[in-house]
Amino acid sequence: MRKQLMMLASTSALAAAGLASASDIRLEAPIRLEADGKPINVDIGHAAPFLCDFDGDGVTDLLVGQFGQGRLRIYRNHGSNEKPEFRDFEYFKTEHDFGVVPSG
Repeated sequence: MRKQLMMLASTSALAAAGLASASDIRLEAPIRLEADGKPINVDIGHAAPFLCDFDGDGVTDLLVGQFGQGRLRIYRNHGSNEKPEFRDFEYFKTEHDFGVVPSG
């Protein structure tokens, strides 16, 4: 047990040493994302954005989870990774129905 605690303490110390302090972290200025020339607005609840190549075309798409309805919006990128161009969203669907994550 003592050996496991020593290993845990050593690992924690090394991990903490590798973390940047809050004063070292610099964030870029926020940008407003648009789809079809209008700001993306998730009407209900908290949004959970995620960037990934959803459709496998080599370009990063925008996925936005909606807390209120538990649905996932997919904004496909019709531009490039350097200059993304999002259009209207579609909801993630299974064969015949919306894919939903229940909440509550």
